[in-house]
Amino acid sequence: MAKIQPMIHKYCQNGTYMLLDVNSGIINVIDKITYDILDTYKGDNKDDVYAALDGTYSRQDLDESLAELDELIAKEMLFAPMCETFKVVAEEEPVIKSLCLNIAHDCNLRCQYCFASQGDYDTHRRELMSFDVARRAVDMLIESTKGKRQHCEIDFFGGEPLMNFDVVKQTIEYIREQEKIHDKVFKLSLTTNGMLLDPAKVKYLTDNHISLILSLDGRKEVHDRMRPNAGGQGSYETCARNQVYAAKHRNGEEYYVRGTYTKYNLDFTKDVEHMADLGFEGLSMEPVVGDDLSYAITEEDLPRIFAEYENLTDLYLKRQLEGHPFIYYHFIMDLYRGPCIAKRLRGCGAGHEYMCVVPNGDIYPCHQFVGQDGYVIGNVYDGVTNTQLPALFRDMHVLNKPECCKCWAKFFCSGGCHANNIKYGGDIRTPYALSCQIQKKRIECAMYIQATLALQKQQAQEADA
Repeated sequence: MAKIQPMIHKYCQNGTYMLLDVNSGIINVIDKITYDILDTYKGDNKDDVYAALDGTYSRQDLDESLAELDELIAKEMLFAPMCETFKVVAEEEPVIKSLCLNIAHDCNLRCQYCFASQGDYDTHRRELMSFDVARRAVDMLIESTKGKRQHCEIDFFGGEPLMNFDVVKQTIEYIREQEKIHDKVFKLSLTTNGMLLDPAKVKYLTDNHISLILSLDGRKEVHDRMRPNAGGQGSYETCARNQVYAAKHRNGEEYYVRGTYTKYNLDFTKDVEHMADLGFEGLSMEPVVGDDLSYAITEEDLPRIFAEYENLTDLYLKRQLEGHPFIYYHFIMDLYRGPCIAKRLRGCGAGHEYMCVVPNGDIYPCHQFVGQDGYVIGNVYDGVTNTQLPALFRDMHVLNKPECCKCWAKFFCSGGCHANNIKYGGDIRTPYALSCQIQKKRIECAMYIQATLALQKQQAQEADA
């Protein structure tokens, strides 16, 4: 396990100077002199600071700023050492607590960028999961958590899970029965493109407290270009209409709309704004990951993408101030009660806490690995038979990734996606550099937003006092 050194990250956005102490997670808004001092100061080299900034700032101003920094250092709010709890949590052996059920290896859309090869996961065999396989997956999850944890999670996934809605309903009803028998609490979700999301299905999913992840790429021309139906026609009208209806009939149940941006819509702030104008309150836009250079994002696109995240930041704050807010998934950052230590280290938990079950009952580390040779962990009829893979994935926390140990964002991104690291980084321990750079920009924007909102709240309270 690599040693985690004290580390800071500072940057400027819209004239605001931001400082993150990496190990403590503490974020400060600082002034220009402090920003410049931290180019040199490590906590014990004031003479170097005087030499570097002599003539730029007065000795008195430098001393005052250095005294403030020393106070933060003494309180371990700056250049904080790594908490020993990190090491303890990293060595814990977790249990399977969450399953993705690929309830349908089939889809009614033919999205160009689909990692699941339009539903069949490169198997060239479209199939639906039987209730028996789904039931055994639920039983396996209950058995795995027996005496260890009460709360479990299952996501109905695909392909398009609503193409197998009868089995979805059977499985939900079985889960609700088993909750009572085994004193469990299941959080259930369903990921859908919305093509089959009619009022009856919306009512059933809402009444049964199923969270929804809805897929829409924003503006009609953007969505239709990448997400045609099986006949090659645009799917926006049906998807948007059904998803708007679903969002309006959630009755407080959880949902969010997830889009994908490609090289074709690097102005994706317009897509987020379009979806917000449709009335969606929870939104996300993910960068495409793919090999097709016609739509894939490359290194050359990064300056444009970084600028666009700043545009999105401005839109997000503008909507907040105008009283027409929306939730943007990647900008949600709780500065006071953030993710637990285990989550910061391990991220999604793929391969050891979270696994994916496909229609024939095979178990994979996650849906991104389905169909890939060498990644079958077991089967719902036999349980986990490949014990080496879960052990490998369990140990892939940020403290065991040399590049991540040197990165200021490690406790926010948790080392990135394992599947993308393997495919594009070359190794599960090597983060995919392109995704890392985009992720770091999003984190910077999120910190800036939260700091800006906190300062505005403080100013409002002072004005009212």
